[in-house]
Amino acid sequence: MQPKDPSAEPAVGFLDSGIGGLSVWWEVLRILPGLRTVYFADRAHCPYGPRPQKEVLALVEDGVRRLLDAGCSAIVLACNTATAAAVDTLRAALPNIPFVGMEPAVKPAALRSKTGAIGILATSGTFRGRHFLGTSARYAKGLRLVARAADDLVPFVERGELDSPALRNVLAAHLAPMREAGADHIVLGCTHFPFLAPVIAELADPSIALVNPAPAVARQLARVLNLAPAVPDPAPLPPPQELLSRFSPDARHRLLES
Repeated sequence: MQPKDPSAEPAVGFLDSGIGGLSVWWEVLRILPGLRTVYFADRAHCPYGPRPQKEVLALVEDGVRRLLDAGCSAIVLACNTATAAAVDTLRAALPNIPFVGMEPAVKPAALRSKTGAIGILATSGTFRGRHFLGTSARYAKGLRLVARAADDLVPFVERGELDSPALRNVLAAHLAPMREAGADHIVLGCTHFPFLAPVIAELADPSIALVNPAPAVARQLARVLNLAPAVPDPAPLPPPQELLSRFSPDARHRLLES
């Protein structure tokens, strides 16, 4: 009997402009540890947030083609901006491929807020998307949303600069209006931002809750795949089994080295 070739097994693809989507990938592998995954990082065009929607759509469509060519049978758009720009088009064009997307977790923050004020850190592309606008209109009516387009935080994460004076200065400027408004929740509306959670928590008021949608996305993927989630494993995870990347010509570092 021939041994099974793991590369022949269907895989779940993860797509992001860079390494931010690993915050989602980790949550998925904690509850679905046997899943074969392929991760695509478009670091040549990171960040997606400031780019026009049509450009992001074209970049995402190309990334999806690469993941499908790698044997993926389901895809997680592990990027809020990519989801906002492309998920509707992708679902219409590829009805047989399940797509799980991201959106800022406004709903749980709104339902839990006691002060009636919520901070949202996301990218400009996410704030322009239908999902954010629709969810905010539906669940945050009557609440004060302090939204900050924090595209400038993404390069820090891509460089692996997760705590520095420069980062703290940028974060402090974004967090100050949220604190002044009395926000009791801050939504991490970009998959890069969970990597900054320790510093965000330190700079924000200790009573402010950080809302990361990645665990909910992992549970949604399990439902889509009809798989029973395991109890999350707290142990550190190894890097993804397969990496695809599109680096800029002058890049001298590999994915995950930062």
